[in-house]
Amino acid sequence: MSGLPILDQRARPMGSLRLSVTDRCNLRCGYCMPGENYTWMPAKDLLSFEELTRVAGLFAELGVTKLRLTGGEPLLRKNVDTLVQMLTAGDRFQEVAMTSNGLGLVDMAAPLKSAGLDRLTVSLDSLQRERVAQMSGRDSLDKVLAGIAAAADAGFAGTKLDVVAMAGFNDDELADFLVFGLERALEVRFIEYMDVLGAVDWSAEKVISRRAMMARIAETVGVVPEPFGEQGSAPAARYQLPSGAVYRGVDLSGLVFGIIASTTEPFCAACDRSRVTADGRWYGCLYARDGVDLRAPLRAGASDDELRARLTGLWTARADHGAEERLAKEGRTAAASRAELARDHHLEMHKRGG
Repeated sequence: MSGLPILDQRARPMGSLRLSVTDRCNLRCGYCMPGENYTWMPAKDLLSFEELTRVAGLFAELGVTKLRLTGGEPLLRKNVDTLVQMLTAGDRFQEVAMTSNGLGLVDMAAPLKSAGLDRLTVSLDSLQRERVAQMSGRDSLDKVLAGIAAAADAGFAGTKLDVVAMAGFNDDELADFLVFGLERALEVRFIEYMDVLGAVDWSAEKVISRRAMMARIAETVGVVPEPFGEQGSAPAARYQLPSGAVYRGVDLSGLVFGIIASTTEPFCAACDRSRVTADGRWYGCLYARDGVDLRAPLRAGASDDELRARLTGLWTARADHGAEERLAKEGRTAAASRAELARDHHLEMHKRGG
């Protein structure tokens, strides 16, 4: 399709789609999955590879250029490399990427690369084994490190490493992560601890803001990071360390890293992202409580024209700015309780994708 871009109520174009392929995860990170036991979506409820490919293709026709596969943990979806091959056929997207916890990359990095996946983002919140186990509920550090190495061996370049920075937990590791990224050609992105609906233990005291991160990094490496490039609709503002940046004898001069500051400095005004869950619910915002069912019309035989019209209507009606609303909230506490999550499992972050 061609023509003018489809704009929402805040004049934001449709540009990026997060497509969840499963709700299952093999970790239990507290800011995403606050419990240990879950009832997973039945297999019959999950969109098939053909349905996922059709939905993605419709979004591409309406302006989406960047597709990110997510979960849960997307590598837990059997034969996900086959899905990647289906999604990359026809060059409908400028980029097809995946966010993973890295545990399955030893086995899957090479098949994903062969299938046409453009880029990976790996999530890791500490370089200390005990802290990783504390946060994720699993002694998983060695497997993640092996997965990162496997991705490099498979030929993935431009891999990003997402780190949720939390005051009193891992905020003393910022420079360590920068060295880690330099040594492995990873671009580290520090993420402010977000009060998304699954983060039932969130509190303002646990947030280390972008300003605090910048000050901590400058103090540790001896120079002030400088802005690098334009942020545009990207979630991360990027910075580069100027000449003279040194940490524990390692020269970090020229290193680029990012900070995602949606908790204290929301970027809702430029957000071009929406997400579709593994069972076909569309959400216009990560903070949205209600989603729109796409699976029902998909399986009832709706035509592509009907589905395009439905998606166009959803986007043009979109006015979401959840992070800004959360920032303006007085006496800000966790966005949802465990009881609320138990009543509506779609509120969980592992259901709707990161």
